[in-house]
Amino acid sequence: MMEIDKLISDLIELAFAEDIGEGDHTTLCSIPAEATGQSRLIIKEEGILAGVEVAKTIFHAFDDTLEIEVILGDGTPVKPGDIAFVVSGKIQSLLQTERLVLNVMQRMSGIATITGKYVKRLEGTSAKILDTRKTTPGMRMLEKQAVKIGGGENHRIGLFDMILLKDNHVDFAGGIENAIRGAQKYLREKGKSLKIEIEVRNIEELDEVLRIGGVDRIMLDNFSPELTRKAVQIVAGSVELESSGGITFDTIRSYAETGVDYISVGAITHSVKSLDMSLKAV
Repeated sequence: MMEIDKLISDLIELAFAEDIGEGDHTTLCSIPAEATGQSRLIIKEEGILAGVEVAKTIFHAFDDTLEIEVILGDGTPVKPGDIAFVVSGKIQSLLQTERLVLNVMQRMSGIATITGKYVKRLEGTSAKILDTRKTTPGMRMLEKQAVKIGGGENHRIGLFDMILLKDNHVDFAGGIENAIRGAQKYLREKGKSLKIEIEVRNIEELDEVLRIGGVDRIMLDNFSPELTRKAVQIVAGSVELESSGGITFDTIRSYAETGVDYISVGAITHSVKSLDMSLKAV
């Protein structure tokens, strides 16, 4: 948890550095240093709100005297005209934090909103939505938080918290058995207890993985719904199954109805429209 907090803190520091640089000359020349006021976050589009807690962190990282009155919290369904929070304090601070807060909250709320739509699409099935590593560099922790706020689940955070043997790993390793045995040996030698997942491209590779054993999850890469249903029947609950590759909002329900455990969707983080909102002076 502390590592995640540090990554977010580092991101905020970098974001202020690139935006403010040597100083916000517009604000400094037009607003007295001692002037105080209020701004409120106004929602301009229907969706799911996300990033309120991060916004508080941003405000306080810049100026710990700012006071935030939260009206609507993370995960709240919102509509145009809703007020999410009111922030009070030095006007110079309000103006210099405005864009970073909006950039983060609009992006996170957009991700939470689209994730919520995918989750709703799967209602009545046992399948769960997973995100991927297809995230904005530097913003992964925030984007994955937004997925959770929208009702989805996080896949691995990065390359460090799970072993995922994809097609290139398998091919470079010289085959499925070499890849799995290598992963098992590595974990024993390093004393680690990471989960092992392996990608398969067809039913033959699935059968080979089941014969070898020792994996926690199998990713079905670019399987059709019909092949996915067959894979579910073959596995019969002996290992978790994840569908991945080319799955859209229109086709995802057909995959969920096969009985697969997880469906990973890169689009919920890499092809997202930000939710419209503004931070306006009261």
